[in-house]
Amino acid sequence: MAGPLSGFTVVEMAGIGPGPFCAMMLADMGADVIRIDRLTPGFLGGGGTIIDRGRRTIALDLKQPGAADIVLRLLDKADALLEGFRPGVMERLGLGPDECLARNPRLVYGRMTGWGQDGPLAQSAGHDLNYIAITGALHAMGHAELPPAPPLHLVGDMGGGAMMLAFGVLCGLLEAGRTGRGQVVDAAICDGASLLASAYHGKLQDGGWVNQRQSNMLDGGAHFYGCYTCADGKYVSIGAIEPQFYRLLLERCGIDDPDFQQQWDRAQWPQLRAKLAGIIAGKTREQWCSLLEGTDACFAPVLDFEEAPRHPHHQARGSFVESGGTLYPAPAPRLSRTPGQARAVPTPGEHTEELLAELGLAQTEIQALRERGAIA
Repeated sequence: MAGPLSGFTVVEMAGIGPGPFCAMMLADMGADVIRIDRLTPGFLGGGGTIIDRGRRTIALDLKQPGAADIVLRLLDKADALLEGFRPGVMERLGLGPDECLARNPRLVYGRMTGWGQDGPLAQSAGHDLNYIAITGALHAMGHAELPPAPPLHLVGDMGGGAMMLAFGVLCGLLEAGRTGRGQVVDAAICDGASLLASAYHGKLQDGGWVNQRQSNMLDGGAHFYGCYTCADGKYVSIGAIEPQFYRLLLERCGIDDPDFQQQWDRAQWPQLRAKLAGIIAGKTREQWCSLLEGTDACFAPVLDFEEAPRHPHHQARGSFVESGGTLYPAPAPRLSRTPGQARAVPTPGEHTEELLAELGLAQTEIQALRERGAIA
């Protein structure tokens, strides 16, 4: 069954982090994603991972004569481009927005960077942690008495980067469908992560946020919203915010200490967290699951990456799929009529000859590119 993006062609310049993840999402939903791979793998990998699934791939040395022209010819027939180089790199390759949109006015030109296309940091190197560091979000995460804790690369690269790029490109495609005109999408991780933190900026302005880690309801300050260690050294999560869910938590845990009736007294939170930690430490994770999982106490075990696919809820929903003996997350979200599909992971450059033939190149032209070092 064709996915919802079937019929759209996206050219992806090989990169790392959010760009490939965005391309994977579009490919999962049926887009024909053509990745421009390097002839020689870069420092952080050369494809072949789960994130690279669902593409066709052509390997080019863009510094060799004729290679950039191949990209332009692919873009002539494409609906969107994804690139994640530093600002100016695509322009120096002769593949900037002006050149591409002049040839294909409908093209949506997606640009993924950490700092954005302009501003004083635009040309500086960085990674996810740096980009979210200037948004306020990183400062709010972690233990009060320790430095901020890196939230993997989920908040910046994936949430503030890949998701925003996908959203921006799809917005551009919808608009181009109405007007016939493409445009540039400047997706900066520092912008996207700032937007994700909008509610917290709002809370700060209205006095509902304390600028100190573990002092607020959602940052681990409240005893009823956080993670706890069990008797077996494993962990559970509790998020019983609403009064009725909090009452159920106390009931199911057998807590009759009157101090726990002061749910919203911030001054009591530290001592209540310590008391609840002592209670949770008295049983194993499995015992707590038997008491609380599936109830309205807002509880779940904290699973590691190996445990997660085996959880009964994931198994019932088919949240993980298997390929080549490996379990990995299935495409999301789920569409009822045109669902996404996780397709095979290609080898970098696997479709070079096929794609060149689709462009109409004769074997003599392909051989000439090979002799110039533009293709392998």
